[in-house]
Order: sequence, then C-alpha cells, then structure tokens
Amino acid sequence: MRVPLSWLREYVDLPAGETGRDVAAKLVDAGLEVETVEQLGGGLGGPLVVGQVLTIEELEGFRKPIRFCTVNVGTANGTGEPQEIVCGARNFAVGDKVVVVLPGAVLPGDFAIASRKTYGRTSHGMICSGDELGMGDDGTHGIIVLPHEHEVGTDAIELLQLVDEVLDIDITPDRGYCMSLRGIAREAATAYGLPLRDPALIDVPAPNSYGYPVKVDDPAGCDRFTARTVTGLDPEARSPIWLTRRLQKAGMRPISLAVDITNYVMLELGQPLHAYDRSRIDGTIGVRRAEQGEKFTTLDGVARTLDAEDLVITDNSGPIGIAGVMGGAGTEIADSVTNPETGQVTGTTEVVVEAAHFDPVSISRTARRLKLSSEASKRFERGVDPQAAAAAAQRTVDLLVLLAGGTAEAGVTEYLAPGAPRSIAMSADHPDRVAGMDYGRETVVRRLQEVGCDVYGQDELVVTVPSWRPDLAEPNDLAEEVIRLEGYGNLPSTLPQVPSGRGLTARQQLHRRVGRALAGAGYVEALSYPFVGEQVFDQLQLPADDAARRVVKLVNPISDEEPALRTTLLPGLLGALRRNDSRGSHDLALFETGSVFLAAGRPGVAVRLPVDRRPTDEEIATLDAALPAQPRYAAVVLAGAREQAGWWGKGRPADWADAVQAARALAALAGAELVVRQGQYGPWHPGRCAELVVTVDGDEQVIGHAGELHPRVVKALGLPARTSAMELDLDRLAAAGDESLQAPRISTFPVATQDVALIVDASVPASAVEDALHEGAGELLESLRLFDVFTGEQVGGGKKSLAYALRFRAADRTLTAEESTAARDAAVALAGERTGAVLRGA
Repeated sequence: MRVPLSWLREYVDLPAGETGRDVAAKLVDAGLEVETVEQLGGGLGGPLVVGQVLTIEELEGFRKPIRFCTVNVGTANGTGEPQEIVCGARNFAVGDKVVVVLPGAVLPGDFAIASRKTYGRTSHGMICSGDELGMGDDGTHGIIVLPHEHEVGTDAIELLQLVDEVLDIDITPDRGYCMSLRGIAREAATAYGLPLRDPALIDVPAPNSYGYPVKVDDPAGCDRFTARTVTGLDPEARSPIWLTRRLQKAGMRPISLAVDITNYVMLELGQPLHAYDRSRIDGTIGVRRAEQGEKFTTLDGVARTLDAEDLVITDNSGPIGIAGVMGGAGTEIADSVTNPETGQVTGTTEVVVEAAHFDPVSISRTARRLKLSSEASKRFERGVDPQAAAAAAQRTVDLLVLLAGGTAEAGVTEYLAPGAPRSIAMSADHPDRVAGMDYGRETVVRRLQEVGCDVYGQDELVVTVPSWRPDLAEPNDLAEEVIRLEGYGNLPSTLPQVPSGRGLTARQQLHRRVGRALAGAGYVEALSYPFVGEQVFDQLQLPADDAARRVVKLVNPISDEEPALRTTLLPGLLGALRRNDSRGSHDLALFETGSVFLAAGRPGVAVRLPVDRRPTDEEIATLDAALPAQPRYAAVVLAGAREQAGWWGKGRPADWADAVQAARALAALAGAELVVRQGQYGPWHPGRCAELVVTVDGDEQVIGHAGELHPRVVKALGLPARTSAMELDLDRLAAAGDESLQAPRISTFPVATQDVALIVDASVPASAVEDALHEGAGELLESLRLFDVFTGEQVGGGKKSLAYALRFRAADRTLTAEESTAARDAAVALAGERTGAVLRGA
C-alpha cells in the first residue's frame, strides 16, 4: 500500500516538521511494516512551467518524425518571447497547454537542462512527458497535455504536485483495514495521539424503494449491496490533476474519470467499487453463484470459464462481473468518441455505482483459481468494512456530480442481510498476563477504544469489535492490540537462566561437525525448499510401494506443483546442481543437511495451544503425535571434475567412490562403524550403488545409499552425465555411534607393512574380503587399505585381483618379521575360507 504523505495529512493534522521517515518510524512502532519511504521530486529544480503551443513545424530528412515548436511560457523565460523547442512526440497540437522545462532546470536523475543544437535547430528546453518528471504511467506514454484552464507561466512543480513523500507499507493479511488511507490515517492518529477526520463520516440518504432493482440470491456470499445511479455525465470530462496525481502516487494508472473516481474512493475508504454503464445493463442486477462451466469475458478481454463456487454479478443476459474480482467487458464504461463529421461526442452518460460486501473466503478462492488478483480482490480477501459501503457509494456519487457534471438520482438501493456486531468477553488483566506486564484496566480500555472498540464492564470486559476489524475474534487478538499500541519495544527482555555446563546437545554437535567436515572436503552447502511434487518420485524411479512415496501434503502450498513435504533431500539438491550446471558451473560438489517428513500410518489432528499459560504435557504430547516423523538427513551430489587438471597432473572426475567416501567420513565423525556393501535402490545405478549399513542395538539397519545415479534418472532430471549422490539418515547414524570421544592410540614402536594380492571371483565384493582380513589378522592389524584392483587375462576370466596394504603394530614391542607374517597369513587364510580368495602367484 503506497501512502502519499500529502494525502495522509488531509485526515490527520501531523506536526508540520514531520518527515516521511518520522511518520514511518511511528507506524513501525505501531506494528506496520514500512518497507521504503520514497522521495518524489528529489533533486528537481525549476524553472518548470505551463506553456501553450503556438506553432509546430515538421522537420524532414530524419529517421523519425521531429517537430520544431514555439511555445508561449509567459515571462518565465525572462523575455516573454516564445520559446523554441525541438520535440519528437506527436500527441499534442497547436493550442494545447503543455509542461515546459527551461534551461537551468534539473529533472529527476540529476538531468540538467540546457540549450543545445539538435536536428539542425537549437532547442531551448523540453516539452515534458510524465515519465521524464517521475510521475509514473498515465496510459499515454507521451507529452503531458494539461486542461485549458491553467494559465501560461504557472509553476508546474506545484501544479503537478511533483514534490512529495510516499510510504510503501507491506500490509499483512490480518490488517486489511490498512489497505486504505482511512486505515493508515487511523493508525497514524493513534500513534501521534491526534484526532482523526474519518472520511467515511458523511451524510448518506436512507434506502428507498425506487432505487435500481437488485436481487441477492446468495446472502452468505453477499451480505450487503448498495446501488446508486448518476445520470447526465459529461463524456468529455477528464480527471482533474489532483485526482490523477494521487492515483499515480498510490501506484495506480489513471484510466477515465468514472473509473478513476471509483479507484480513488477505494484507496480512500478501502471499499472496492464498480461503475456500470447503465445503458448496457439489461434489467435487474443480481448476485448468485455461477453455473459450472459458465463462460464470461472480463474487462481485460479474457474469456474465462467459471466454477460453481464463483460468485457473480448478473443481469437478464447473464454474468456482468465476477464479484469482488473484476467486472465484465459488456458493461464497461465507454470511452468518449468524437464523430469527425458532426463533432458530436459520445460515451457513457449514465452509470450505476455498486458498493457491496462479499465473503472473503469466496473471493480469495475465485481469485486464486482464476489467477486473477486485482486491487479489489486483495482488499475483499483481507476483510473490508461492511458498513463503509453506503458511504463509499455516496462519496463516489458526490465526485461524479462535482467533476463530471452529473445528477444523482434520488433512488437508493441497499440490500442488507441480518447480522449483529461481534462482542468478545475478556478479563481486564488478560493483556497483562499475555505480555508479562502490568498495563492496568484503564490502559487496556483506552487502547481498545482507540482501535474503535466499545468497552463495557470492570474486571470482566465485554468488547464490541468495530466493523472494520474482522481480524479481532478472540481475547488474544485484543491483547495483541493493547501490546502493539503500548509498544513492542517496551516489553522486557528476559533471558532464560541456563544451568552452567550445558551447551549444544550431542545431536546438534554432530550436525555442526557434519557441516564443517563436508565443507572442509570441498562441498558447498545448498539450502533447498522442503517442498516436492509427487512426480519427482517417478523421475527417481522409486518403486510404487516405496515408503518415500507416502508424503505429507499441505493444505495451502506455496506452489500447486509442489504440494508435499519432502521425504528425501535429493530432489532439492539435484535441482540446485542442475541449475548451476545450466549456468556454466560444471564442476560441482554440493551438500545439504536437513529434516525430511515421513508420514505416519494415519495423520493426526493438531490441537490449538493456549498462549496465556504453558501448555500441559498432554497437550504437547497430542501436538507431537499429530506431527510427521522428522529425522535429519545428510546428502551430497557431485558432477564434473573432483580434482582439477593443471601442471600438477590430469585431474580426476567425480565418481561413485567420492560419494561413498563422504558417507565414510560422516560415520567417522559419529564414531559409528559403517558397513559398505553392494546394493540396489531407486535412483542409483544397479552396478554402482553402495548400501550403507550400521548396527543399532545388535540390529543391522540400512541408513542410506551412495554411488552413481542411474542414466535414466540423469536424463529425466536433466543432470550432467555420471552424476553421483549419497544420502543417509544422520539420526540413525548417531544412534549407531559412540558419543564419547576416543583418543587415537599412539605407539612409539615402528610399523610393519605387508602387502598382499588376492584373486577372487568378480562377483565377490571387496568389503567381504576386507572384513575377513580384519578378523583374521587380529589385534596387531592397525589399518588396511585397498590400493589396486586388477582384471585381465593374467588373473583369469571372471576373476579380479585385490591388492591390500596391511599395517601391523604392537603397543608394547617391536614386531618381528615372523609375527607380522603370521598375522598376514592368518588374515589370508580366513579370507580364503570365507570368500574363496587365493594369493596371486601362489
């Protein structure tokens, strides 16, 4: 919501020296989000005056049409002589009043104006457009043509209200009343302790039986409908400068007088309005639900298919507007048209003004389904003051009579569904208990009255909520009003007393170590949104019965294409890798740690927790039971080069082994023994997939997978070739680990190294051989490393050679050659017994 400070001052007598930033600070203290304060006309300097075009000479021989004009600017140029100006615009003629900037002036953007030679003539100034003056779009994109009543030489800076301050306020959904100057003025008046001149407090005639006929078939969707008629409008009447400038400053484009007036009143009072050309309405105006599949063309010229939930405005011919969203092209206010032969001007001369109140939920659903968000729908879905409809209609009628020369018909139509003001019972000390402060009854009552509430009672208050505050529904809402008006900054800040010696939990410490370790290994952290579309599971080739397909769906997703919470980190990480690769970064190593959301067998219903006391253990347990399981996962993805080529060597591409190594590094951090064995699952290549296994309480558990992605997955997701990935459950990894820190064993005795090459069947995994070597070598084995894998004729078909480096060391002595050889032989013997391994060359 853009709020010009000059307009705001009409309703509140702000101190003369208050700047836009001062007012913004007050509104921020009152709980509004002021994003920016825009300085209009900053750096603008005259002379900038009204001029009248005397002559126009068309210059020939140039690529585009150029005109040499003489303009009467009065005595503003110091001589009284016509000003010679070269201009390329063509939307003005001899006799028109225009805005002229003379040499010596400075336009927005520090654009200094001086006499200069161009197109063979000397131009002494400029004839200005709205864009050049920072006025915004007026729909013409051309020269400003002023009404003829303005005198030549008049200061255009003041006439066009070019210098002002505009507050850009982000209105939250619960503060719909602030989407109007009336609402913002109320907040400013309260913040400054000043009286408010409410623009809605005007005399409104009582409804009668001879107004325009209206029939409401859906009182739940439309509980109030006011219709007024104005005749005898001048089709040539134009919006005055003050009206167009206020619309432009508020971010709206002037269109025509009747439409500008309805937009102006909407900005002023917050009540959306619509003006129909009465000559195009066929019979009674009605309000009903649309028929399923009914067709309708809106003002933007788009043919739309309606749903049975949509609320529409109708006449005898069918829909003439989508209620609260947009009017129809069939009853649009007609632009004035001049007959070139007779000079007669035709256009809309009679209008019916609609001011209604519609159900916010219905309007929101229609606007979202049609993807048709309008200024009207934004206000209706946030809540509009139903009692402002009659005043808004009267204000519109008054302006049409004043500015368009119309005549207001005496008939007043007002449909009103039965209703009563809303009242809330609240104890007088409820805000005190919520805020932890002692406000006292007098302060509570005073603040609620400033909001517009009627308050009765002593210790137990009965608060009648004003019609413009539909967001006030329970005592906590009233407490919030008291607290924000008293100032959030005045609330005490009390830090909890934490017993000494306590810091991060073991789980938190592990998560931090994981992030640091992966970053140190060259991975870059990528944080992705926790939302997915279910089609991604097909792209990842997950089985139809896979647990990852059981998702938790959101009722109000940010995107309809991603309505579910993630059960795996891979879609977000792979999406980040794809985006970076498409933008030229081909050597990528990304990681993410975060929660996934695993649906339970039957979703629970969350309870609404109180805010005036600590929830009970039962309430917290009920809330926890309704939530999905949220284990924390870690994942990495790799593509391109893992080691760059250079003078030091050829480099190395990233492959499945890097993904497996990332899992091993995380297991070492958790103090867990990770078993890596051949596996097959979903998105991974069946021949290059490692299954990650840990033992928790004596039970083996698969906690993740690592390896190269399947080529079909790579193609479906648009990833680089040979992309690798790893994902594991950090919580189960931590459960398998030892939280206590284990210091490394240090021996002063030398190491004994033995190398061994074993030939096994090609189908035997290296991990099985390693397990047998570890167990057979016994306690003397310090470490074991696979340093070579060989296949070929030398080892036979269907065979492979695995070469290992074994390091032996004793803590209390230097090992003899016989001892290390015996340990090696024992290891080889057990490997042969379990896997069929034989020494190469034996």
